[in-house]
Amino acid sequence: MNNLIQNYKIILKELTHTCKYITASKQIRLPKMSDLELVALNLTAEYMSINSELQLFRTESGSDEEQPARDSLADEI
Repeated sequence: MNNLIQNYKIILKELTHTCKYITASKQIRLPKMSDLELVALNLTAEYMSINSELQLFRTESGSDEEQPARDSLADEI
């Protein structure tokens, strides 16, 4: 799990630095993650050869429970 979070933070920092001019459009609901955070998470999963969301959340939580892992990942980030 540590490697996932560390890799995510490194990729997010580089994306934020590279794409700082990109602005998000206004939405009615406040999303849990920004567009750059989602791209960083996707790139991190690809980099770590994680092929599915279920595998990603199992890797992050170390268990078979998908929903609590998803919430904890959004809170951690």
